Amino acid sequence: MVWITEQKNTSTDSIDGMSTNASIGIVTISDRASRGDYEDRSGPAIEAWLLEVLTSPWQPERRLVPDEQPQIEAALCELSDDLKCGLIVTTGGTGPALRDITPEATQAVCHRILPGFGELMRTESLKSVPTAILSRQIAGTRGSSLIINLPGKPAAIAECLSAVFAAVPYCIDLIGGPRLETNPQVIQAFRPQAKK
Repeated sequence: MVWITEQKNTSTDSIDGMSTNASIGIVTISDRASRGDYEDRSGPAIEAWLLEVLTSPWQPERRLVPDEQPQIEAALCELSDDLKCGLIVTTGGTGPALRDITPEATQAVCHRILPGFGELMRTESLKSVPTAILSRQIAGTRGSSLIINLPGKPAAIAECLSAVFAAVPYCIDLIGGPRLETNPQVIQAFRPQAKK
């Protein structure tokens, strides 16, 4: 079962009455949070970071699922295939514990893996904690969606996203997703000159 939380538009725009908002999937993967044992803080931390960085209109598609591979895969496929989210960010389940299977679920649904994302995020996190080498987070594409795994700790979310996000908008351009614009005072998105 996939838990769906209340949605809201963080920004709106329209052309000829049609919404131009990009949809961004935010998936928290946690047995305890999905049972209601504690409040999900990681998903809201991702959303807050994106609100600070993105200047183009977007809306969140939030999901909260337990550490069960079929449910994680179902959530990722729904967000990519049905809801056409250009970006899907997961949090949780990336460590070496027996129940940590987010990378396996992500790899199972992705058409292409982008190893550089995980490599750079781990390198950045190693500046803060030696246990960053235990993280198995990956990123990849499914159709016109970019899927990025993040650790479950809210403190690591901004660190990891800040390390890789300059490349995210152009990656989404290349796979045919929605155009994302960033606040250059926070993150300067890189696009080759011909693409600007």
